[in-house]
Amino acid sequence: MERSEADRAGVMTFGESVRSRPAIYFRVGRDSPELPTEVLQTVVWDAMHRRDGSHGRVAVEISSDLGFTVEDDRLRTADDLGRPLPGFYGSLLDHARWAPAAAAALSSRTVIEVWLEGRGYRQELVGSQPVGPWEEFAAPAANGTRTTFQLDPAYCAPGEAIAWALVPSELHGEACGMHPPMAIRDLRAEGRGGSSEQNPST
Repeated sequence: MERSEADRAGVMTFGESVRSRPAIYFRVGRDSPELPTEVLQTVVWDAMHRRDGSHGRVAVEISSDLGFTVEDDRLRTADDLGRPLPGFYGSLLDHARWAPAAAAALSSRTVIEVWLEGRGYRQELVGSQPVGPWEEFAAPAANGTRTTFQLDPAYCAPGEAIAWALVPSELHGEACGMHPPMAIRDLRAEGRGGSSEQNPST
């Protein structure tokens, strides 16, 4: 007997679920030209808003129409040896933060870097899956996370791109009354002769 649609949905991996129904995670469907911008906005929202209601510092760099990096200062949970606890699929993608994992599912390449108590850890992923184990490197700060996403051009519709001239309030979201400082650097603007640095919100 053929399995029902519900049965088939029940055995989907997280990555398959995101790719089949991105609107559940990013508010718009695969065919929407707003998808890359919504992915970026969702990752920034996740990085900035903490479970205790406080806000962290976030920096955003847009490297291409489908590529971006989000850096934040959130402290990662550690094991008894002071190393990051494994997350999605045993990777550095934190189980407590679904947005970066969902963005990775739509990406052809993701590089995640975590620094924890002055020690750095780096890992590359294809989709949500690690390419290999994480490696240690010299941490640029005491604590934080920096994740670089290259959204999959074969998944996104032709011509889709992260919106131009984004400002901090657009990425942070209008629903929140607090707007802590956030730097946005759009490297695409340099090729057009414009300014690549957005003034942080206050």
